[in-house]
Amino acid sequence: MKFKWIFFLFLGLPLWGCGENESALRVDLTQTEQITIREEPGVISYAYLPQYSHTVSYTRHHSLVRYLRKETGLNIRQIFPGTFDQHMKLVGQNKIHISFSNPFIYVKIARQYNARAFARIVEVTGKDKFRGQIICRKDNPDIQTLSDCRDKKWIAVDPTSAGGYLFPLGLFFNHGILWKDFKEIAFAPGPGGKQEKVILSVYTGKYDIGTIREGSLDVVAGKIDVPKIKILSRTDAYPGWVYAAGPHLDQTRLEKIRQALIKLDFNHADHREILEAAEFIKVIPSRDSDFDSIRDLTARLGMDLNR
Repeated sequence: MKFKWIFFLFLGLPLWGCGENESALRVDLTQTEQITIREEPGVISYAYLPQYSHTVSYTRHHSLVRYLRKETGLNIRQIFPGTFDQHMKLVGQNKIHISFSNPFIYVKIARQYNARAFARIVEVTGKDKFRGQIICRKDNPDIQTLSDCRDKKWIAVDPTSAGGYLFPLGLFFNHGILWKDFKEIAFAPGPGGKQEKVILSVYTGKYDIGTIREGSLDVVAGKIDVPKIKILSRTDAYPGWVYAAGPHLDQTRLEKIRQALIKLDFNHADHREILEAAEFIKVIPSRDSDFDSIRDLTARLGMDLNR
């Protein structure tokens, strides 16, 4: 069995992360390449939905993956799907065994591929929910209220983004603003880095408004003058990011991983370093019914979870 056309980040490295005893290697974090490699027997693949660049995904989660390998004794390696759609398909192909994704992706892979929610995170806000944000340039005189978004050019993260599309879409719907009311609806192009691309598209004036998940503006601090971006509105809060098991991961190994994640303690110095890098403070147990509010929202918007 092979992985086909998976974007990977670290030129000169295999797709899988470094093992415990492997030496450090200088890598170029700015390059991606498409390759086909053979699947390593016995590996449990771990993938972070590519809402940010692969560099950010690696930086946030490589310590967590290393902790899981040590704590469980399992050969867990991080992989880097290029797009949201590819992430979902790899779950269905049994090439992503542990999926860390937004709740919208989760309800889709649960419906389509029988993925199973087993844990979810507590955000740095101390809450197990998060929101989307609608942003514009602060100096745009034509956009002062949500109603001003009519007949404007909107860029969203991805059609399957939760905070970057689904939640804002629900907010617009609640205010009587429908798809047809926008001059254009576009989605961030290319693999990875989609939240950043939305922000930059608004910052440069290419689009009038953008929708992102809360916290994403912190990722571009130092790259742009963030105070020039205005948060026009915030959505309701919905269940946070979720850990889901692919349909073929056996219960014994899944339980080891679940227990290791839940064991993470912010008051433990080593664990705190892992959690701070990942930008959450705790992992709590979860089950499929925790995400029924997402299903209710998609039904209200007429979205098909099978697509």
